[in-house]
Amino acid sequence: MYSRYKKWCDDYFSIPHRGERRGLGGIFFDDLDTPDQQSAFKFVTSCAEAVIPSYLPIVKKHKEDGYGYRERQWQLLRRGRYVEFNLMYDRGTKFGLHTPEARYESILMSLPLNAKWEYMHVPKEDSPEEKLLKVLREPLDWVKLHKEKQSRATT
Repeated sequence: MYSRYKKWCDDYFSIPHRGERRGLGGIFFDDLDTPDQQSAFKFVTSCAEAVIPSYLPIVKKHKEDGYGYRERQWQLLRRGRYVEFNLMYDRGTKFGLHTPEARYESILMSLPLNAKWEYMHVPKEDSPEEKLLKVLREPLDWVKLHKEKQSRATT
């Protein structure tokens, strides 16, 4: 099931004109009601319950990482990509913007207050930003990588 929803995530959260994905991991599904509502609810609940145990180790690993001007500029560029995705490709946003007499302010409320675009921006070679961009362009199967790492550790 992971492979299916991971692919769906990578495909849906794609920014075709950039050749990038919006994020580097996760799963996505929409209008899930099979095999039945109860099973779908159990699945969604299990996904929600997995977030904190999966995310906390990442936070702990990086809690002491520095954050300065360079990281802020990168964050603003990534927020710009979010704006591009949301306005050009997101199904819900497009639906809302094409709905007569919609509350457009409510629809656009998810957009970041600050975002940035730079003409033909290329991150410095071998920087954390370049490494992230490689994954955004060529998504990885994180579960497979984790299993391979565990397998190597036990042999």
